[in-house]
Amino acid sequence: PKKNICVCRASSPQEEEDSAMENIVTEKKAEESHRQDSVDLLIFIMLLTLTILTIWLFKHRRFRFLHETGLAMIYGVLVGVVLRYGIHVPRDISNVTMSCHVNASPATLLVNVSGKFYEYTLKGEIGANEVNDIQDNEMLRKVTFDPEVFFNILLPPIIFHAGYSLKRRHFFRNMGSILAYAFMGTVVSCFVIGLLMYGCVLLMKQVGQLAEDFFFTDCLFFGAIVSATDPVTVLAIFNELHVDVDLYALLFGESVLNDAVALVLSSSIVAYQPQGDNSHTFEVTAVLKSFGMFLGVFSGSFALGVATGVVTFTKLRDFPLLETALFFLMSWSTFLLAEACGFTGVVAVLFCGITQAHYTFNNLSPDSQDRTKQLFELLNFLAENFIFSYMGLTLFTFQSHVFNPMFIVGAFLAVFLGRAANIYPLSFLLNFGRRNKIKSNFQHMMMFAGLRGAMTFALSIRDTATYARQMMFSTTLLVVFFTVWVCGGGTTQMLSCQNIRVGVDSDQDNSVSITDGSERRSTKHESAWLFRIWYNFDHNYLKPILTHSGPPLTATLPPCCAPFARFLTSPVRFQTIANNEFRSLAVFEYPTDASGSHASGGAAGGGGASDDPDRELTYGDNELVMRGTRLVLPMDDSDPPFTDPHHRLRM
Repeated sequence: PKKNICVCRASSPQEEEDSAMENIVTEKKAEESHRQDSVDLLIFIMLLTLTILTIWLFKHRRFRFLHETGLAMIYGVLVGVVLRYGIHVPRDISNVTMSCHVNASPATLLVNVSGKFYEYTLKGEIGANEVNDIQDNEMLRKVTFDPEVFFNILLPPIIFHAGYSLKRRHFFRNMGSILAYAFMGTVVSCFVIGLLMYGCVLLMKQVGQLAEDFFFTDCLFFGAIVSATDPVTVLAIFNELHVDVDLYALLFGESVLNDAVALVLSSSIVAYQPQGDNSHTFEVTAVLKSFGMFLGVFSGSFALGVATGVVTFTKLRDFPLLETALFFLMSWSTFLLAEACGFTGVVAVLFCGITQAHYTFNNLSPDSQDRTKQLFELLNFLAENFIFSYMGLTLFTFQSHVFNPMFIVGAFLAVFLGRAANIYPLSFLLNFGRRNKIKSNFQHMMMFAGLRGAMTFALSIRDTATYARQMMFSTTLLVVFFTVWVCGGGTTQMLSCQNIRVGVDSDQDNSVSITDGSERRSTKHESAWLFRIWYNFDHNYLKPILTHSGPPLTATLPPCCAPFARFLTSPVRFQTIANNEFRSLAVFEYPTDASGSHASGGAAGGGGASDDPDRELTYGDNELVMRGTRLVLPMDDSDPPFTDPHHRLRM
């Protein structure tokens, strides 16, 4: 950063004081600053402690009206009020020099005081009416963290845990609908909110309610950041009440992906730069360039995250502590690597988590599997509650709030209409291609559950330098508070109002059902062609190569590729096949006819059932039929393998 040198001639009588005394004074100030920092951190630790104790009380009393995130926000607001209005540091402006003037605001300032140079860093602008409250401002600034802390420290474990804990079976079976909501829905919501807010801004200009410039790109940026949903409160209640797995998968999958889409979309809007002096005019070339940047950044981040997740091989099974530490560091480094390469760390670490849960998790030792789950669950809990506590604190400690009633009312209306434009039209179109339709009560619940949270807050606080961004940040806080407290608190009542069933066992929902004398797995979830292609390729080739699970490559590849299959099969897999362990591989023999297909009767209870691809998929995600032998493998998500009660295991 550019440095300016400001020469100030001090007229203090202590100019001749020796350097030893100056060092003592400097050390004393450093010690006072250290104590103040400790107090600030202690405030947040006490907030989290109080939140955890209250959560325990709520769970003990089965009180579901308020989630821990909303509770953390309330405690944050109370502490913010105390810090802002209840604590005042005695004013001491004797050491403040106001006669040094420069023509710019450099990030670093070198001050020459009697031949000695001192380096000062820029902390921000102070209004003329706040000069006498410098000490109070300094205290409030201490509890205001650098926005990069959220992106580099607090946000990665939250996003990674969302991907690592994803219930992949339900996610992939609703993958088409989830992608539509996350990509098309987020873009639609962004532009609907942006257009409505631009109309609101024009109206504010007409009535004289707008102090500075507010461009259409600013409105689109606001639409992008508030389109990121974070229904953590709703999902927690869904999980506790065991709500319908379809609804849970759609809502959770959308919230996981649209955070990443909203981040890349907001970055593309910021990067919109038409040619000429006016950077806010419409230009087709600039729009196409921003769109290309969106595709490039998202696809690059996706590829980087998947590649990092695939190459996360740990050969330290004998040392679970080292294995867990290596897994943790490689996961976190994915976020930083993507940011360093100019991509988006949120997208990279999300898909890294999904990939590691699907592949790397199977290669970990049992101890490391438990440790990684518990570690990231703990980090997610602490980081999420810290952010929500900080949200409440920021409502009163942030120094540059701009609250405009017209803009706030317009924002709430635009957010509501943007969410409606996302859910209802897309659900109508998706139902044409879904076997299991998205019912109207599901749509109303998804509309109601569009809460805003950590990602929206992190995107809005990242840049508060201009008047428009300050107004957006202040309004975003109110939107987050309302959706978490009102919409999150009314989840149970909304479920009852919409007659949505609860107490559904996700495993039982996909369990075996007897129809026409044959036992089949329920196929209420759509078996889309895209899912079939991906499943077959992944189960037959990727998992045997990247993990110690799945069928051996010697059974899935043609006989001519036997040397290649043996080369790619790990020694652990060879040992598993040789020992014929029940937990990894159970072999059932079926009679075959001359053509090599299964004969009628037997397990299926009907002829030709195995020739039906639907039949093959409905026998479970863990089966493979090859040359007359059915290989039954453990399912994902630690589900027990599906076994036929009419057959006995042949060892």
